[in-house]
Amino acid sequence: MQIFKNPNFDFVGWRWPALGLSLVVIGIGLFLMLTRGVQKGVDFEGGTIVIVHFHEDPDLARIQGALPDATVQRYGTPETRNVMIRVKRTGEEQGTDLSREVDQVLSRLREANVGAFDETPVGTKIVGPVVGEQLRRQGMWATVLALGGILIYIALRFQFSFAVGAVVAVIHDLLVTLTFLTIFGYDLTLNVVAALLTITGYSVNDTIVVFDRVRENLRLMRRDNLPHIINVAVNQTLGRTVITSGTTVLAVLSLYLFGGDVLRGMAFTLLVGVLSGTYSTVFIAATIAIIFQGRKPLKGQAAPAASASARPSRRRAVS
Repeated sequence: MQIFKNPNFDFVGWRWPALGLSLVVIGIGLFLMLTRGVQKGVDFEGGTIVIVHFHEDPDLARIQGALPDATVQRYGTPETRNVMIRVKRTGEEQGTDLSREVDQVLSRLREANVGAFDETPVGTKIVGPVVGEQLRRQGMWATVLALGGILIYIALRFQFSFAVGAVVAVIHDLLVTLTFLTIFGYDLTLNVVAALLTITGYSVNDTIVVFDRVRENLRLMRRDNLPHIINVAVNQTLGRTVITSGTTVLAVLSLYLFGGDVLRGMAFTLLVGVLSGTYSTVFIAATIAIIFQGRKPLKGQAAPAASASARPSRRRAVS
């Protein structure tokens, strides 16, 4: 399927404005993370989540007043009349005592007379602080090891400047995604971490497709510089990028709209990550590779061909 006929967009020419835009977005995200912090879910922070179904439209203000140390929000559509109550767990983990917090939440709701609700919660989730700390540590290690593996793989298959560009692009995607998660108030949960790792693979796959075309073009464009070769490669793979990213966005958007509250954070993460990954492949990975490579010849570019490009008239005079 051919979307573009001989595209010739100057993507590389826009690399500096694009890099500036990314730095602004990431700067905003880092500022929010340092001042507001990343809102961690029960999976990492430990605590109790209770989902309660009310017989009438719930009054969130009264529920919050009855549970001042909890986070209260609607769960699902307004028609379901479900409320999610999240209580942060402090202190040491005490095994079966953790389940008693659910009964305490329901008891405090009854005492405050916040309205009629089902005595059996729609759902509960309990994670102790020790487990939460372990999950947080494992999630960080999984991300670091994934980035390290990507760096080694691309450095061996292509060259080190491309590997640096790919890893910086992945870090860019993770930071941009965390920025939007912080802005829109999504919790950092295990589902979100799984989505972040998925973004890592997706972004690298897009980048490798472009870099693979760059390597093929080196055989035919030995006298051209790296920015021009990358620009041609991006244009050659543009149709494939649009089709792949477009279909993925449609699938993730459907998951975000119809997957329910449990999957909404994960779907939002994937949605932002796929768009950011496509953007970073075209602009960030290419820009970093160009900066890091400098004027050094690429693998596949013979030294005589490089010198011929620098002094074409002298080469013809000798022959």
